[in-house]
Amino acid sequence: MNRYVFDSYALLAFLEDEPGAAQVEKALREVMGGKAEGWLSVINWGEIYYTAMREQGEKTVEEVVALLAQYPMRMVEADQPLAREAARFKARFRIAYAGCFAAALAKRHKATVLTADPEFRQVEKEVKVLWLA
Repeated sequence: MNRYVFDSYALLAFLEDEPGAAQVEKALREVMGGKAEGWLSVINWGEIYYTAMREQGEKTVEEVVALLAQYPMRMVEADQPLAREAARFKARFRIAYAGCFAAALAKRHKATVLTADPEFRQVEKEVKVLWLA
């Protein structure tokens, strides 16, 4: 069974129909069909929220949140062990802190991060990455 962590980059690509959207949609369909497991850090959810609000406004951001809630990804709170692992990634690599939460979550669940964020090249030896094209 596939195991995915959805980076905010991937979900924003899906929501905005950017390159890689089809790959994200495929992974979401796998999760919906019970053929894969999927996780989203609340930190990455927040990144999606503020990006959508800044780019599309307050009304649209609530529609985005409602759309994301339809997908059976497990929303993971930022508990102390996850924050510690994210901080360890941040201390060792030049990667955005929100991205570190996706990497930490992938490490915790032995999952693959879906992203096109080039910062993740630095952590490929520690977590699997599915690069969106």
